[in-house]
Amino acid sequence: MSYTSIKIENLSKIYRIGKRDGYQTFREVIVAETKKIFRKLAGMNSKNEVRTLKSDTIWALQGVSFEVQDGEVIGIIGRNGAGKSTLLKILSKITEPSKGKIELRGRVGSLLEVGTGFHPELTGHENIYLYGAILGMDRWEVTRKFDEIVAFAEIDKFIDTPVKRYSSGMYMRLAFAVAAHLETEILLVDEVLAVGDISFQKKCLGKMSDVSNKGRTVLFVSHNMGAVKNLCEKAVWLETGKIMKYGKADEVVGEYENSGVKTKDSVWYNKSDEEKKEIAYIEKIEIADQNYEARSEFLSSENIKIVFTIFIKKPDANLKLGFDLVKNSEIVFRSQQVDSPNRIETLSKGRNSLVCVIPKDLLNIGEYQIIPQISVHLIKGLTKRHVPVLKFKIKFNSKRSAFHFVLNERNHPGTVFPLLNWNLK
Repeated sequence: MSYTSIKIENLSKIYRIGKRDGYQTFREVIVAETKKIFRKLAGMNSKNEVRTLKSDTIWALQGVSFEVQDGEVIGIIGRNGAGKSTLLKILSKITEPSKGKIELRGRVGSLLEVGTGFHPELTGHENIYLYGAILGMDRWEVTRKFDEIVAFAEIDKFIDTPVKRYSSGMYMRLAFAVAAHLETEILLVDEVLAVGDISFQKKCLGKMSDVSNKGRTVLFVSHNMGAVKNLCEKAVWLETGKIMKYGKADEVVGEYENSGVKTKDSVWYNKSDEEKKEIAYIEKIEIADQNYEARSEFLSSENIKIVFTIFIKKPDANLKLGFDLVKNSEIVFRSQQVDSPNRIETLSKGRNSLVCVIPKDLLNIGEYQIIPQISVHLIKGLTKRHVPVLKFKIKFNSKRSAFHFVLNERNHPGTVFPLLNWNLK
């Protein structure tokens, strides 16, 4: 019999931003509050006061309501700043909501950041027991799972070393292993899998699938839409603190991915004021052919040019510009200017134009999407969104082969379809 594991009703969280007020004396507090009362009674609240209140506060969540049944795996998706991490922090009781209420049935395990609940001075061995105690488990429960945790994390040689000496990857592996193996009824996982290498990410996704099959409830925040579709039955799409859609994962992810995509245009202009405050930002992206004519449909025998216009306020040798090419919610590849054989490293101050060429006879038939990326390496991501902004379509050039006119994705599977040389030996 299924029961409600998580119930969220009208959940809201407001933060005050900007300059922090200095300390006030008791007399100053009394005078300020008295003035507010008299102004309210006299109807003297000015437009300026209202404007100040609005500019000093931000709603991280507004009126969020949904229920999660026992054993469900729910994906939480949305752009940076949409309220995903705030939601998990409230569920983890790290912060309190401003309005609304939540009901949780069972113990909650959280992996919101690398090493949540760890103490840097303690060894890996000691931190496993510490985190277990934080989750409300007794020593026997932790001991029973100890060997599995260490084996999964693959750090048995360093288990008695203080975790402050661990690399970020080792820290990550141990943190995830502890959170996933200790037997909490509810597991909250933020976007932390990006820290590990590819093999470890696959291992973590496999473990999360095992966890869900055992009837534990999982809330999974991720920008990896393929993982959300594969792992989750349902998904919640948050935008500026509000729920845009809640339903089947495939449907929600599909709408989310297409929310920023111009279906007909082959040019995207960046309208994000927040991104334009950074030291560098993308102004425009264009999909073009060999002659730099903007297009959204190409034959498989044509080169495709992805043209970036980027504005640099402050040159930085660690600046990375690139994009993810996505098909069916899966990343086909990621390309960055620093990976190019001609090594474009430091970009000049002001406006720069860069072109990445996707070679002909590489991609299979179908629709592909562009997710732009710009960051300062290992320091800060400058892109505030992780959604496609443009898409293009590949069609086969039937003249290249006698069989091309009958080929499609079903009878010629795969993301790529390169024309390779065959010789009779």
